[in-house]
Amino acid sequence: MFKKITLLHLLFLCSSFSWSQAIFLDNDSIENSLDEVIISGTKTIRTVSSLPLNASVIKKDAIEKTNATRLSDVINEELGLITVSDFGGAEGIQMQGLDSEYTLVLLDNQPLVGRLAGTLDLNRISVGNIKQIEIVRGPSSSLYGNNAFAGVINIITEEPSEGFNGYLSSTYETHKTLDNSINLNYKKKKFYGSVFFNNYSSDGYDLIEDDGLNTVNKFNTNTLQIKFGQNISESLKVKINARYYAQLIDNIAPNSLSGETFTAEDNINLIVSHESDKLKTDLEIYFTSYFGDEFLDDDQGNRFSESFYDQILFKPEIKTVYKVNNQKELVFGLGYKYESLNRTYFDLKPKQKSPFIYFQYDFNPNDKVNLIFGGRFDKYKEYKSQISPKFSGIYKIGDNESIKVSAGYGYKTPDFRQLYFNFSNSTIGYSVIGYNVVEDVLNQLINEGQIANIIVPIDEFEEPLSPESSFGLNVGYNRDLNEKINMSVNVFNNSAKNLIDYRVIANKTNGQNVFSYYNVNNVSTFGFDIKTKFKTDNYLNFTLGYQLLYAFDLDARNAFENGEIFARLTPTSPAFRLKKSDYFGLYNRSRHMGVFKVNYNNLEKKFSANLRLRYRSKYGLFDSNSNNYLDKYDTFVKGHFTTNISLNKKINSKTMVSGGIENIFNYLDTENISSLSGRIYYLRIKHNLN
Repeated sequence: MFKKITLLHLLFLCSSFSWSQAIFLDNDSIENSLDEVIISGTKTIRTVSSLPLNASVIKKDAIEKTNATRLSDVINEELGLITVSDFGGAEGIQMQGLDSEYTLVLLDNQPLVGRLAGTLDLNRISVGNIKQIEIVRGPSSSLYGNNAFAGVINIITEEPSEGFNGYLSSTYETHKTLDNSINLNYKKKKFYGSVFFNNYSSDGYDLIEDDGLNTVNKFNTNTLQIKFGQNISESLKVKINARYYAQLIDNIAPNSLSGETFTAEDNINLIVSHESDKLKTDLEIYFTSYFGDEFLDDDQGNRFSESFYDQILFKPEIKTVYKVNNQKELVFGLGYKYESLNRTYFDLKPKQKSPFIYFQYDFNPNDKVNLIFGGRFDKYKEYKSQISPKFSGIYKIGDNESIKVSAGYGYKTPDFRQLYFNFSNSTIGYSVIGYNVVEDVLNQLINEGQIANIIVPIDEFEEPLSPESSFGLNVGYNRDLNEKINMSVNVFNNSAKNLIDYRVIANKTNGQNVFSYYNVNNVSTFGFDIKTKFKTDNYLNFTLGYQLLYAFDLDARNAFENGEIFARLTPTSPAFRLKKSDYFGLYNRSRHMGVFKVNYNNLEKKFSANLRLRYRSKYGLFDSNSNNYLDKYDTFVKGHFTTNISLNKKINSKTMVSGGIENIFNYLDTENISSLSGRIYYLRIKHNLN
């Protein structure tokens, strides 16, 4: 196992402790929700109600009432977002029917790295010091560039309030799972500092007997985040945000194999801000790294396998906001990204250097209309440079009614795995080769006598692998029917081109195949979501949401329409031709999704409770009738509800006790849904220090 000494550790040793006050039982209202402030949509401070984008905010008090401990717990209860697991068990975000690898995840406005198979694991993020979670749906590459293909999730952590404040929190769950946090803040005059520490651990559990594996292995995770800020003058401010994350997992594998997985993440961001009456400039210098080391030993202590992963990202950026007048505002930014990855199964250490520049014009011709035009240019050496435009607008029909329209372009460059991977499975015998190294590796396999025949000529790999791109359109309508009822509707359509998939490029003499990547899929996802909030009185409010989603591979749908696809009901039954209506769509997509939430909040008795239901209709994970498509005759994961309840009671001015049940009805599907661990009971105690 490798361990790293980081600048963040040194900062921690020399830091002073402070305290932070948590929000408790803040009464929700439609008015408060409309006043939510967001910065992710335009990189400027805006209220959600005025923003001409499909955006939403999950506030701190809403997170606290659910007693969630990890980011995945919160996201999974938001309408239109689903956490899905990759083959390694990491949970990422599926947004508007687009895979988790296409959603950009930010922490305090900066990107996180460490996507082992395209998925960034949301369980890496503790929610203990989160101020709010900002969600922008639809392509957002006009501001954020690469990976903002489907949208952006921005996790904003707390800033200290005046004086000394803070809290201690401890949660115990089923499976001997513990989540302990301390949040300490200090702010006086021109200086502030904060420290947040979280320990998250579990003994793990096993839901499937006799398979030689645990459903979840024993793990221990630590997160440390430090913030410092100093107002040099009224116009000049300096901030430093730093974070360290480390996790150790005890691995258990079949055939008496055991070992460990160690991962560590570092983030540090220096921010210098200067502000005058009309001009605000931010200089940010950001560095992050993600490191992983994994091994398995046999029962004799001999090393069976070992792998490592080491990724870094360095990104300086300068952004200027110029307020021309009350009607016009300009945003201009430029920066540079340097990224490298060194990992097992790479014959080299690939690097990517990409300067970028972006602008945005925010125009209010009158009190009812707001228009935003923007675009970004990213320069790449390996493939074509990218230009990412976006337009959005809002029209206020009345004080309580508005229409929003946004259209934008998103893209995702091929990742290092798709370009440079060189892996051969020693047990089964297949190989996976990155696009850029096909010629060298395939010729090597030919010289070694491992190739029986070539299916895809090597000269087809001479042109660079193209970036994946998307065009997204969102049209929304929002109305306050009265002081107690709010309704919002959004229709969306995403057209994605050049999606990267894998295919067989050669057959091996051992009967196995050689795989590589290529641009092929043209995908369309479209549908709508509708959400209603209803407040009955000062104590009780309801939220009801529904999403309809269609997600198709357009080439596959054409093949069904042309009568080119066949299926069998059983392996020995005759094949029959499938129709266009038999095509279900993309894997791991549900046609129908819904959420229902009931919140009760009694300030006089210092008690709150909420009940949360989530529905997901059937979806397919694999092709069970061997025609390479998902059709209605395949085997599907059944539609299901999950139901959670939480209770919170403030027993004195400083201490709150909480409890609840996750997955009340103990729904399980161990073969298909690894994230459901059965019924979970928990108890939490939280104590404010001030």
